[in-house]
Amino acid sequence: MKEKFLIELLHDYKAGNVDEKTALEKLKDFSPYSSERLGFAEIDYGREIRQGFPEVIYAAGKTKEQLREIFKHLYKNSSGNLIATRANLEKYEFLKDDIPDAKFDEISKMIYVDRDESIIRDESKKILILTAGTSDMPVAEEARLTAYLWGNAVGTCYDCGVAGIHRLFAHIKEIQSANVLIVIAGMEGALASVVGGLTAAPVIAVPTSVGYGASFNGLAALLAMLNSCAAGVSVVNIDNGFGAGVLAAKINALAKNSCGE
Repeated sequence: MKEKFLIELLHDYKAGNVDEKTALEKLKDFSPYSSERLGFAEIDYGREIRQGFPEVIYAAGKTKEQLREIFKHLYKNSSGNLIATRANLEKYEFLKDDIPDAKFDEISKMIYVDRDESIIRDESKKILILTAGTSDMPVAEEARLTAYLWGNAVGTCYDCGVAGIHRLFAHIKEIQSANVLIVIAGMEGALASVVGGLTAAPVIAVPTSVGYGASFNGLAALLAMLNSCAAGVSVVNIDNGFGAGVLAAKINALAKNSCGE
């Protein structure tokens, strides 16, 4: 979308439809380090240029008024898809009239705008998300929607943990054909090691806070995943589906670039 803006500006300048002063003014907003201060926040507009995706809003801890203002400014001054994580229905209801394109996903607790029509999702470079249990789905859906909005084809295999390992083996073809895997588990977090031993692709492990007392709100799964004996398993923070989705998308982007796409 930003490349389209530059091409159109160059064509308009060449055709004489835009003078030099106007073109320079428009280019100021195209800086990879441009930002805007709102008093309670400083919005990083240049992030879309530097990283390929606009700044993502962490909604928890922000008032509904703050969230709406940040979202409105990002919507106006960026062109890619938008995400606010850890939101709720009340905050969505408060801002939806100002941003009619915004949608709310109840499971992942994400407010998002899916508007980038230039995205072509490559099914041959699919990100596969697996969960040990249904209770891990909120984190998994955060990862899935993040990776999807980042422009990736995403598949899911939910509730296939080691307590009934035959359920996992039923997905072996999907596991071995995926380009990147995100494995999400609470309890003892064993699923990441098992999947890591079944694929040559990179595995991103996400411990969740699902579990009984000695799981220590995800700490047991985190330590188990960090100590995985399966090679090629990386670990993100507890319940950090968003971080896993972004990392998987960036790995996929490197794979696409290496193929000359």
